[in-house]
Amino acid sequence: MTLPIALDAMGGDFAPGQIIAGARRAVDELGLSVILVGVPELMGDPLGLDVVACTEVIAMGDDPAASVRKKKDSSLVRAAELVRDGKASAMVSAGNTGATMASALLRMGRLPGVVRPCIATPIPRPGSTPAVMVDAGANSECTAEMLVQFAQLGTAFVQAHYGVASPTVGLLSIGEESSKGTPLVKETHALLAGFGRLNFAGNVEGRDLIPSPVDVVVTDGFTGNVALKTLEGALKFIFAAVLGVVGTNDETKAAGNVLFEYLMPIVGELTPENQGGAMLLGLNGICIISHGSSNATAIMNALRVASELDNDGVVEKMRLAIRPDQG
Repeated sequence: MTLPIALDAMGGDFAPGQIIAGARRAVDELGLSVILVGVPELMGDPLGLDVVACTEVIAMGDDPAASVRKKKDSSLVRAAELVRDGKASAMVSAGNTGATMASALLRMGRLPGVVRPCIATPIPRPGSTPAVMVDAGANSECTAEMLVQFAQLGTAFVQAHYGVASPTVGLLSIGEESSKGTPLVKETHALLAGFGRLNFAGNVEGRDLIPSPVDVVVTDGFTGNVALKTLEGALKFIFAAVLGVVGTNDETKAAGNVLFEYLMPIVGELTPENQGGAMLLGLNGICIISHGSSNATAIMNALRVASELDNDGVVEKMRLAIRPDQG
């Protein structure tokens, strides 16, 4: 019997309405099993979905660590406990990112040998499988050893989820040469170059992220988060600029009619709501972190990704990739 996915109904800018609507679509359109976790009197109509009731909500502005300790009957904590207790296959939330990570870490625990979990965010590569950036925001300060472990986790993730037999790994830096970058980047480069179990391709630069020449982009969480949000803002600007030009006169309307057929599939691949969210790697369970502004489509896709990762056995494959005896 397939376990349901636990969805935090209270998390996100458009919760609970868009969250519940996305869950309903995941059930109806994708055939998934979803259980909502939330405060019944605040949720409204659950649209026929099962609900695990709680009494507290961790707000977007709450302190992550303190709120998880104090609000033990919050939707985030209860969702993580459902996974821990074998009552759900995964948890999904568009709420407070730090609290989502803390709830998952404290309730599910880390895989043996994992120093710090990291966020793996897909970077679209139109016409190919996405690349994955690790870390995309979980750890703002890292050691070189942590970055090497992120590379191992990211490699196992790409192998399990995208079916890439030998994923290439790149280190985000300010130049391709091994001599470029901060002391952390230089130290990490040396470790990755000597790590035989990884297919290390050297440094990659910010201009290389779309399309990425490597399958796994490794960086610290601060740099990774800034880079991804820069990409997101740039793509929004480009889409808006193109739409602003098309339709201004007969010539641009005619051009738009011809080009949109070819452009829309690319736009669809690059649109964040179609990516489904990021996974917190290194946990003894599946935790999907969705964008705070997730709408129903984004939530449906996050639930889809959670189901796919469960079917892919990604947690077990990361367990094999990171073993205590590897140091």
